[in-house]
Amino acid sequence: MTARVLVVDDILPNVKLLEAKLMAEYYEVVTALNGPEALKKVAENNPDVVLLDVMMPGMDGFEVCRKIKDNPVTAHVPVVMVTALTDVEDRVRGLESGADDFLSKPVNDVALMARVRSLVRLKMTVDEWKARESTASQLGVADGASSVMQQPVDHARILILEDMAFESDKIRDTMLRDQNTTTVVQTGMEAMKEISANDFDLIFLSLNLKNEDGIRFCSHLRSNERSRAIPVILIGNEDDMERIAHGLEIGAYDYLLRPLDKNEMLARCRTQIRRKRFQDKLRANYEISLSMALTDALTGLYNRRYFEVHMQKMLQSARENHKPLGFLYMDIDHFKSVNDTHGHQVGDEILKGFAARVKDALRSFDLVARLGGEEFVAILPDTTPDVAYAVAERLRKVVADTPFPCSAEGGVLTVTSSFGGVVLQGEELNRVAVPDVIQRADVQLYEAKHNGRNCVYFEGKGRL
Repeated sequence: MTARVLVVDDILPNVKLLEAKLMAEYYEVVTALNGPEALKKVAENNPDVVLLDVMMPGMDGFEVCRKIKDNPVTAHVPVVMVTALTDVEDRVRGLESGADDFLSKPVNDVALMARVRSLVRLKMTVDEWKARESTASQLGVADGASSVMQQPVDHARILILEDMAFESDKIRDTMLRDQNTTTVVQTGMEAMKEISANDFDLIFLSLNLKNEDGIRFCSHLRSNERSRAIPVILIGNEDDMERIAHGLEIGAYDYLLRPLDKNEMLARCRTQIRRKRFQDKLRANYEISLSMALTDALTGLYNRRYFEVHMQKMLQSARENHKPLGFLYMDIDHFKSVNDTHGHQVGDEILKGFAARVKDALRSFDLVARLGGEEFVAILPDTTPDVAYAVAERLRKVVADTPFPCSAEGGVLTVTSSFGGVVLQGEELNRVAVPDVIQRADVQLYEAKHNGRNCVYFEGKGRL
């Protein structure tokens, strides 16, 4: 995995040493010798990780980190503070300024490379979601997700896998400062049971469990759909660094060394919760925007844009599998009269009711879409002519036989619909295009409307 790393230190030999180590691992390295230069390089080079010295003249590392994290454009860029400072208070100060980690000099190479790789993966994931959300925003169907540092850190749901009671009690007590809800388990089986039943924002995972391999369980968390996106903080001893590095490689987000410091624990917890909530928000915005872009706001059915792409895929699949493909074009009879007589609110109620009835009457893998106005289409994969005829007639009856509840006088309205159908099969699947299918079905729909409405016409079959 290649990435761009910005190394910031006012002592040139330190810069060169880190640069050599990173380049040996095939990273692209950008350097800066002071705070203002670092901020300029962040803006110009869009690094994937920043390795930042704390003790610099003028603008120190804490201030540089705050400025990076206060800028919504760069707030999601991971920052690792690399310093000779060893006091817990300094680590906490760095974490509270927005740093993602705090490594002490001389830097442990195994820990450094594992941390960089882990943070690069996280950055790339967020970059992908930010790109998707940005596209949606440009389409006018999503709001911006603000920045990482603006996300709340309190009232999180936290799972603690630790079989030493005094340690789990310490974690639980610390989490109460942010009104977090904690669940303590002592085995991986208990943990997976909780994960299957509840949504968690963070998992604390001990590497010193008596009867289980914490690294193996971390791997299991990453392969499970329910737990894949939950941040994991490993808890280990000083001599567990190689295992911790392996844990970071397979998907853990952070780690704590015993004896646990409550302030550092809380600071690292907040970092992970902010990041998860930011990523969740990006994902939610994207999914909402995707739904808005591809579905009809009134009926919830797919819209014309989605239908045309999907129809093309269904045609290709029918060609490859040598299976017939049914297509229906539907229209609500005298719909303009409904709007003119009863108003557009009733018209909207009829459209929603019609969409729901048609969708419920079809198979789960059939697709229904609204093309616009009162016009709808359905794609029926792997459907013989006789089955397609029966389906269309069933849909006609589903619409016509039961009045639609609505706000019209009397509380219900009887509505009918007309259907035009085509079944594509054999050699013609290789010749036909989506516009041709629509046009052919539209001809049959015209015949149905021209010959009394509330009926079904199929190409080559006529009126059913």
